Amino acid sequence: MGVISEARCGGHVDVIAELARVEGIDYETLRRRVASGRIIIVRNNRRPKIRITGIGEGLRTKVNVNVGTSGAIADMKMEIEKVRTAVRYGTDTIMDLSTGGDLDYIRRKLLEESDGIPFGTVPAYQAWIEGIRKFGGVDIPSDWFVSIVERHLRDGVDFMTIHAGITRDLALRAVRGSRIMPIVSRGGSILAAWMIENNRENPYLEHWDYLIELFGEYDATISLGDALRPGATADAHDELQIAELVNNSKLARDAVAKGVQVMIEGPGHMSLDKIAADVRLMKSLSGGLPYYVLGPLVTDVAIGYDHIAAAIGAAIAAAAGADLICYLTPSEHLSLPNVEQVKEGLLAAKIAAHAGDIVKLGAKAAEEDIRVSLMRAKLDWEGQIKASPDPEKASKVRMQFGGNIRSCTMCGQYCVFLLLDKYLSARSGPSAGDLIRRYGGSCGI
Repeated sequence: MGVISEARCGGHVDVIAELARVEGIDYETLRRRVASGRIIIVRNNRRPKIRITGIGEGLRTKVNVNVGTSGAIADMKMEIEKVRTAVRYGTDTIMDLSTGGDLDYIRRKLLEESDGIPFGTVPAYQAWIEGIRKFGGVDIPSDWFVSIVERHLRDGVDFMTIHAGITRDLALRAVRGSRIMPIVSRGGSILAAWMIENNRENPYLEHWDYLIELFGEYDATISLGDALRPGATADAHDELQIAELVNNSKLARDAVAKGVQVMIEGPGHMSLDKIAADVRLMKSLSGGLPYYVLGPLVTDVAIGYDHIAAAIGAAIAAAAGADLICYLTPSEHLSLPNVEQVKEGLLAAKIAAHAGDIVKLGAKAAEEDIRVSLMRAKLDWEGQIKASPDPEKASKVRMQFGGNIRSCTMCGQYCVFLLLDKYLSARSGPSAGDLIRRYGGSCGI
């Protein structure tokens, strides 16, 4: 029995109780949201070791890291190090997007290295790459796409991007339309090419009922891919993106009704003013199901700094109610990322997710900020560095000009806390609890 069905039966469900403890949320509230599909617990019931991770309404915004080889570079040692770096710096989920090398071996090895963190894939890649070799040209049988999904599920993959929302009609409209970039999703372009060449409907739609059975058997999560996400800010919120979102919302509701966990993927490139509206539209169409967004990137000109452009969009999306943020790295649109770029992208996305949570969750998220603010006011350098997303880097920066003074070297002897020390010493100042209450609620302090 899947977790949605267990939640609907009422009573005590161990995995929901554990998530309630981790997230600091009332058990009954959590159970109702899992039962309705508004919260998913990402797992594969055949995977022996999995961290309890929830995504959805009222929970901390999660961050995903993409890793994987390409057809040009297949360096397994580097990909393993990327996974280890992602784990070290606190990713919530990992996706393997490999397209080069032995894809079965790569997936299984990276799964092994993921330390129980929920692990996702995009099975259309392997279906296409191996299907071309096996069947030649684009003469791939429609059920071949589903057989690859089943292979990934057997390996223990917890969630998969399934591009079921792009129909043959939408694919034709995309390639014949006026978009700057008709389709920027790799999986979406694979499905579009197959449908157009074979004059057939999307194989994931043809076999939708069987896919539901498969994911239900493993209690894994369908992540409905946004094949028609905008790849340029000028293409955002056009009829193609919205039409696919409507299709995905219908499919998602169907999955939840049948007890299968699901989330919907979103853009993409989108200007600042459209992000909150995009999240609200998705939530309205889907009935509040989890939303997984790529960035969004708020400008197309941040070449080499796309992780920053994406973090800006991610903060707004998280504040508006997005539930899972897919990181971008500085190498986006330029290159396969290296290990350091994976780290930079992850930390930027985590900071953005937290910034959004301060708005979305209030006191629950702000507690960490208040603790750091109190340490900063006391010139507690050790505490601040320990609280940093990257303590090693923070320590190096602190010591780069010598750190043997009480203040930082930016202000030196003219530090405001030193100038006012005589007057502030008699002040008791606000407590952490006082400050938390400004956000509403106590967070247990």
